[in-house]
Amino acid sequence: MTTARTDVLTAARAQVLEQGTGLTPAQVREVLDLPDESLDDLLELAHEVRMRWCGPDVEVEGIISLKTGGCPEDCHFCSQSGLFASPVRSAWLDIPMLVEAAKQTAKTGATEFCIVAAVRGPDERLMSQVAAGVQAIRDELDINIACSLGMLTQDQVDRLAEMGVHRYNHNLETARSHFPNVVTTHTWEERWETLRMVRAAGMEVCCGGIVGMGETLDQRAEFAGQLAELEPDEVPLNFLNPRPGTPFGDLEPMSGPDALRTVAAFRLALPRTILRFAGGREITLGDLGARKGLLGGINAVIVGNYLTTLGRPAEADIDLLGELEMPIKALNESL
Repeated sequence: MTTARTDVLTAARAQVLEQGTGLTPAQVREVLDLPDESLDDLLELAHEVRMRWCGPDVEVEGIISLKTGGCPEDCHFCSQSGLFASPVRSAWLDIPMLVEAAKQTAKTGATEFCIVAAVRGPDERLMSQVAAGVQAIRDELDINIACSLGMLTQDQVDRLAEMGVHRYNHNLETARSHFPNVVTTHTWEERWETLRMVRAAGMEVCCGGIVGMGETLDQRAEFAGQLAELEPDEVPLNFLNPRPGTPFGDLEPMSGPDALRTVAAFRLALPRTILRFAGGREITLGDLGARKGLLGGINAVIVGNYLTTLGRPAEADIDLLGELEMPIKALNESL
């Protein structure tokens, strides 16, 4: 390893591992420039950072779509947009199916169950459906309930908090400078405002995005810095899985080394944050990459399928965590 590469990792070790201070965007950019031969050393450092500042536990979550497809927004990566010629069609899930999904999620040892809807923001029908679903789940089992329902008004934020929603997910998706290339029907700032209200209402903030959407390395580093500024409790890190019929349907998936470099860089930018493996890791990393990611800064996983794409079987992830001797975070520790 050359001196310049050694210097980047040595400086990161002193700043992040020893002091607990995340890397700046400029420093993240240097990490993203590290060559493949430095990757193992980088992942080892990211794992040390995760163990020191987050501990060994891995948080497991399942997600379910209450309302799928027919969304009026034009997020270029998403097959749920009603504006694209994609195969996903609008559908609603009933409450008994929602409860059953929560039960199946809980059986994996998961502490989080997230209710998701493909909407710009919830209307009264959806808010009522969510309220009924949250209550029905609470009547049947003990699990933290999260929601992802798009952009919110202050009244909606307050109502979700009153329902006892534990965490709210609303991804910024990408760097502010790249956002207009990804979405044109709303702004990055509108998303930020929803997150501000969620935090003020006392719910945990879950905010991440998707890498591999044509952003530059500078913009990827910018995004890491903007997430650090937000200080979310959780960052779900997705890798673009190009969906047929969407504007990004013809983009090439990220390479495995680039994805792993990104995982490690985000861990070094966010040393104390829950960093969750999310969509796209199966095609980008495969089984070996999933193992390396869990040993390279990741400390949370979504098990089972995603909203419109297939994930790894939940049992495969649970078995892998056992093999790596990574305990699943207990529910009573997350309340």
